[in-house]
Parts: sequence; C-alpha cells; structure tokens
Amino acid sequence: MPAIKAPLVSWHTPETLSPHPRQNLLLGFDRPSTVKKPLLMPARTLLFCALLTACGPVLGITLYKSTDAYGVVSYSDRPIPGSRAFVFGDRMVEQLDTQVQLQVNRFAGGVRFSARNDTYAPVEVELRLQRMGNVQGGASRLVRGVIPARTTMPLTLLSARQPGRPVSYKEKFSYALGNPGQRQLAFRYPLPWRGGPFRLSQGPNGRYSHFGPKGRYAMDIAMPEGTPIIAARAGVVIKTENSQSGRGSHPSGNFVRVLHEDGTMGVYLHLMRGSVVVREGQRVVYGTPLAKSGNTGNSSGPHLHFVVQRNVGLALESIPYQFNQPVGGLPNFTAGNP
Repeated sequence: MPAIKAPLVSWHTPETLSPHPRQNLLLGFDRPSTVKKPLLMPARTLLFCALLTACGPVLGITLYKSTDAYGVVSYSDRPIPGSRAFVFGDRMVEQLDTQVQLQVNRFAGGVRFSARNDTYAPVEVELRLQRMGNVQGGASRLVRGVIPARTTMPLTLLSARQPGRPVSYKEKFSYALGNPGQRQLAFRYPLPWRGGPFRLSQGPNGRYSHFGPKGRYAMDIAMPEGTPIIAARAGVVIKTENSQSGRGSHPSGNFVRVLHEDGTMGVYLHLMRGSVVVREGQRVVYGTPLAKSGNTGNSSGPHLHFVVQRNVGLALESIPYQFNQPVGGLPNFTAGNP
C-alpha cells in the first residue's frame, strides 16, 4: 500500500455531534478507537473509510493517531512526529463474572467443584485442572458441560489419594453464553425498529469495524437518536445495559441481548441511556418495545448496531442473517455496504 503523505481524517464523538442531523446520520457506524475527536469533516471521513478499504480484510488494522494544538485528532497509515499506534480489535465484551461462578468446596476427603449460572440463558463451561497432587486418577482433568439457566450443577470431584493430606491443583475456568449443541433454524428478521426508512451505514464484513468473529456479520443502520427499537424475534431477554452515557466504559454502549428458541441471540447495541424498557428474564415477541436508539459506546454517530450470534464452542460468534425486506445502503462508506 503506498505511503500516505498526511493524516487522513478527523471525526466527532457523541459529545461533539454536528448540529446538522443529516451529517450525524451519515456517520452511523461503530467506532473502534478510544480517543476523543472534535468536529466532523465529511470529506476526510470518506478518505478514512477508503484507507480501511485498502487495508484489506484483516482482523486488526494498525493506524497512527496524532492530536494537533487545537485538539483535532487525525489518522494516518504511517507514523508521524507525536503520533501513537493503535490497533482495531473485536471489542464487544460482556462481563458475567458475578453471574457465572465456579464453586469450590473442600472437605476431609478431597474437593468438589460445581458451576453456578445466575443468567437467564444456558451457559457452556469448561474446567481444566492441572498439576494435581495427592489426587486419585491422574495428573490432569478436563470437564466441559452446559449449565441450564438459573442453575447450579456439579462438575467433578477430586478424591485424596492419601486421606488426611491436602489436595493440590491448578485450575482454569472458562465459560460462554449459550448452548453450542442447539441447531440453528432458518429465520428472516423483520426490521427491529419503528419509522424510517433508514439506511445501512456499515454492512457485514465492513472493514471500518465489522471484522473479528463477534461482529463480522453485524449491520449498522443510521437513524436519529430516540428511534423506537423493537424485538425482531421472540425470545428471552438475558442481558441488558441501560446506564451508560456517551462513550462510557463499555464498547457496546447500552444494549439488549435476546436469546431465541434455537439458541441464537439477537443483540441491539448503542441504545439511548435510560431508554431500555425490558428486564432480564422477560419474554418478548416480535414487536415488543425494547429501547430507543442512541449513540453510546464505540459509536461514530446515532445508529443501531444489530447482530445475531451463537455459541460455537466456548465462544460467541456472529452469524449471517437477512432482513425480510431490503434496506438501502449509504454509498461507499464501508466495504461491507450492499
């Protein structure tokens, strides 16, 4: 790729939205970086997207960030004085440490392990035990299983080879939402919003931010903040976030995750703070109001990020899906536009 002679682009954050709603709609897609950026410059934004397109379909893209004396943040594909390198990555992370836990119960004859799942979805867990000492049955052990929603389940028992002496081991506990054994069913999704028509600002495999396994097949739909967001498919609400303002601490911003009957999950991201009207454990059907669209988290402008995921084996990955009617695309903003 030829060297670029000057920084390419500056664009705004949710805290400094353009006063022109049309401009804001044109920037409705996920923003992977972690810096504050001032005023929108549409021509440079197009150049920035062109740079990402030229970089090819990779899982991480290294660019260089610099800030001038006026606080304007610019990007280039080559280092310039005062710039710092950063890497785009798959940043969609949900913390479940307080809801999925490994329980360890020591007793005179050994140790019992169980897993507690306080979520409203099945959770796949894996327990690896290594460097075991004074244990019957070998030096290591691997246990994997699916814990139903709101359930505690025993995993394994370590029995002491010599009773009265302590049992030793090194543990690693991993988990992921969902049951990888469920079979995905064909489904065409109704549009998950009221109003419009709205347009796609980044489609599947969009190189601006839709790379990596969790978001590869996501779609970003540019729409004004406050647009009603509805359930596109029946299921159970299993995770929500409703208190984040602006960029906040969570890349997804405010969101709703819905588990469908076939084990897939629909996730609605970057929602307006305080607008989520469903609770975890609530059953929804198509058309149930979920929230209002917003501009929170890693977002370049007001839009809805909608993705369908499934557990593929201790990991959530996005899967291809289709809406049941056409959604037009904003031209040339990302490589993933239709």
